[in-house]
Amino acid sequence: MINKFLKFCTEQKFQKNKEQIKALDLLIKFYKNESFLTKILSKIFSKQKNILGFYLQGGVGVGKTMLLNFFFDNLETPKIRRHFNEFMIEFHDFRYNYKLQGKDNSINTFVKKLKNKANLIYLDEFQVTNIVDAMILGKLFEVIFRENIKVLINSNTKIKDLYKDGLQRDQFIPFINIIKRFCKEHELVVNQDYRKSGISNLERFFYPINDQTFFQVSSIFREISKGKINKSKNIFIKRRNFIIKNYFEGLARFNFNDLCGAPIGAEDYIKIAECCHFLLIDNVPNFGDENADEQQRFITLIDILYEKKIPIMITANFNYNNFNSSRKLKDSYKRTVSRLFELTSPMFKISK
Repeated sequence: MINKFLKFCTEQKFQKNKEQIKALDLLIKFYKNESFLTKILSKIFSKQKNILGFYLQGGVGVGKTMLLNFFFDNLETPKIRRHFNEFMIEFHDFRYNYKLQGKDNSINTFVKKLKNKANLIYLDEFQVTNIVDAMILGKLFEVIFRENIKVLINSNTKIKDLYKDGLQRDQFIPFINIIKRFCKEHELVVNQDYRKSGISNLERFFYPINDQTFFQVSSIFREISKGKINKSKNIFIKRRNFIIKNYFEGLARFNFNDLCGAPIGAEDYIKIAECCHFLLIDNVPNFGDENADEQQRFITLIDILYEKKIPIMITANFNYNNFNSSRKLKDSYKRTVSRLFELTSPMFKISK
């Protein structure tokens, strides 16, 4: 698979990086589980477990997703790839719907259905931000590993730092212990953000917010929406209505507060992404501790738009070089800004 990856890099005009090649080699060994000693010890000592997960951690733009996508795509086994937010939504929906039907909505039932579909799960952008997920992940992954399902995880955060400073984090510690026990953690260190390579400017990123940028952005949006009907779009999400007022047959214009000022989350953003192929987001503020909740929603929104490869246009009170962040979201927000750079660049073309 290494030679295939080198050929892939050449074809895609990617720089060949020894750290990525090293990580791929470790992934191959993990999946084949070639350690004879590990297998023997697991039979002799009941507490010795095979490694069932690979946790790839690293900074912004080092190629984690690219590498795991390549590895995943070249495996011939029943497999599932999900953004972590989507996976958890599926899990909560399963339990909610089965409870309504009076059926067994246990974690065991969910994992057994998962096992019938796949021997391997790939969870992209693993990031725990809410207490509901934090409280249940330990039990969920305990059953996943008990069923001998292998897991690939991609994250910007080290295992020990997951859900750091979160509410009731002591109840999250069992999950950290389970992941440490069953997963190999590897940090991918590359001193370059590949998302910025070959991109000279933010052609759909406008700052500061003033009359001139508003006029420019409005002119561009009028041009790309020319000939399209402006009809509001109503999205129904679990007994809730979300209305997209400025909707032009797949093109949508939002004020930041419409998307991130209200208590909505990943499920809403996924639904929005399903009916939009371009978003203009006006008035994105700079962030600090005073608006950390809005920042967290913005991070989730950009993660989902990036996953769905949806181009955007932004008007903001900051540029790429002078963004601020709340203290607790500083590290994860670096990824968001990097993705903003890419989503607003010519690499992500607008389809009419």
